[in-house]
Amino acid sequence: MSFYPIKFVGAGVFGWQGVIPRKAEKMAHICVDQTLRQFGDLNAVYQKLEPHRIAEQVISQVGPRMDEYIDEIMYDTQPLLWDNLPLFVRNRIYQWGREQLPARIEPLVEDFGDDLSDLVDLKALLSRELESHPDLMNRIFQQAGSVELRSVIHRGAVIGAGLGAILAPLWARYPEPWLLPAGGFAIGFLTNWIAINLIFRPLRPRRFLLWKVQGLFLRRQPEISDVWARLVAEELITVEKIADAMINGSHGDRTRAIIQKHLRPLLDHSVVMKLTAQVTVGMTGYTELKKAMNEKAVLATRDVFGDPAFNRDRAPVVASVLASQMKSLSPAEFQNILRPAFREEEFQLMVVGGVLGALAGGLQVMVLNNVFA
Repeated sequence: MSFYPIKFVGAGVFGWQGVIPRKAEKMAHICVDQTLRQFGDLNAVYQKLEPHRIAEQVISQVGPRMDEYIDEIMYDTQPLLWDNLPLFVRNRIYQWGREQLPARIEPLVEDFGDDLSDLVDLKALLSRELESHPDLMNRIFQQAGSVELRSVIHRGAVIGAGLGAILAPLWARYPEPWLLPAGGFAIGFLTNWIAINLIFRPLRPRRFLLWKVQGLFLRRQPEISDVWARLVAEELITVEKIADAMINGSHGDRTRAIIQKHLRPLLDHSVVMKLTAQVTVGMTGYTELKKAMNEKAVLATRDVFGDPAFNRDRAPVVASVLASQMKSLSPAEFQNILRPAFREEEFQLMVVGGVLGALAGGLQVMVLNNVFA
């Protein structure tokens, strides 16, 4: 019931959706808010990604395709002129583009790093991803908390059996038809209450007789932080998805303006190229040429950061930032990342456990009546 169904099944109040899929967006927002608040902001995370590595990635991906990009731009804007240009002129333009690329990319990457928090709406990014992949938080939660979830199941079985052992002699002494369903409801309700509290209580380690006890998730905060952060970095906050949010998100116009600011000098600051372009295509054609170049740069950005190998290489950096901050959270703060999935639904989960226990008790009454009839 915590994990499934992934999408709501039923009508109105008569239905159910897994608690974690329903609360996935809220949990992701709290997780990112808590960790980035400790660390700073996306700009600080970006510095950890080593901007020079990002610049190298752009140059390594775009450089070999520079001739192709120039061809596409020219065929889109001035196909007849481009076809009739002498080959040595075209080769000179190809060479010029390759030579100019590093000087334009490095400051562009630095500018992105300075403004990243303003360019990327991280909450919108998380909301979109979790809406598109409603099972994502399930997988993150199941992998990060697999040890604790198994422990809760096993302990729940022991607790339920213990409470049932108390009910059995009571039934033998007072075999009232209502006793087993009522007792089953109480056992189911209480078992779920204990199981939920085993996950999150007590907040800090406490000595109980010979044992030191603490909430199951809280006791393994370092290990859970590592797994949680790795999965979030690999599945949610990837370089590719951040780049896509920059270009296609609510602040995409600002991103395009930054790209344009750094690409404009490719033509405007080269007197020979500017004069040649204006003479051959005219002022209107020159403007169209710059516009086409900007659009091509946006498309190239998608290709560059869509490289799976680069995303895999940078994911551990993001994960290390998130994990280190999650580990530094207090138990109360760490609990607040995970517990929103349960807090608002705890009573419902306990009631449903009670109803299932009552049904089991009613079934026992029917079986016992048939056996001894």
